[in-house]
Amino acid sequence: MTITKAQNGNELVVSLEGRLDTVTAPELEAEFKASLSGVTALTLDFEKLEYISSAGLRVLLSAQKVMNTQGEMKVINVNETIMEIFEVTGFSDILTVE
Repeated sequence: MTITKAQNGNELVVSLEGRLDTVTAPELEAEFKASLSGVTALTLDFEKLEYISSAGLRVLLSAQKVMNTQGEMKVINVNETIMEIFEVTGFSDILTVE
């Protein structure tokens, strides 16, 4: 998985490419721990994300909890496969998906 970050003041855009699964989720979690301080708007761009596992969902939930206390988080460019996973797991109700 490739993680690309673009920060503009308090706004952070994180683009993911590949698979967010048990192998790559710890990498994203570490990236969030290092990057979310002072961020008030987090955008996750899933345009090139092919797959997300329960480990990936857990990292998203953790990031959402942090952002609930300091700003907002949204997920953009979600493909049909990942959107279906969000709907089945109830994440479509928890996350802001655009």
